[in-house]
Amino acid sequence: MREKEIEKILVTGVKKLGGRAYKWASPGNDGVPDRIVILPGEMPYFVELKSETGRLSALQKVQIDRLLDLKQQVFVVKGIDGLSQFFQDIGHEEVSKAIDCRYEL
Repeated sequence: MREKEIEKILVTGVKKLGGRAYKWASPGNDGVPDRIVILPGEMPYFVELKSETGRLSALQKVQIDRLLDLKQQVFVVKGIDGLSQFFQDIGHEEVSKAIDCRYEL
C-alpha cells in the first residue's frame, strides 16, 4: 500500500476519535514527520508514514531525534500493519481492530 493511502486511513481513523491529523510542513525544517496527530485530552503524536518498504532519510532521523530529545512522542508507521499498531500503542484498539478487519490483517 502506498504512503498516500496509509495517510488517508490515518486521517480517517483520527477523525473518528474526534481528533485532527494536521499535515506538517515546516519551511526550513526538512525531514519533519508527515503528521501531527492531536486527540482530545492527549498529548500530540508526531507521525512519519512510510510504505512497507520505505526507509527514513538521514534528515528524517535527525528531526525525529530532535523531537525525542524534547520528550515528544514520535511514531514511524510502516504500512497498514504499522498503522494498526500505532492505534494500539496509543490506546485506541477499536480503530486498530477496524483497520485489521477492513484490510484482513
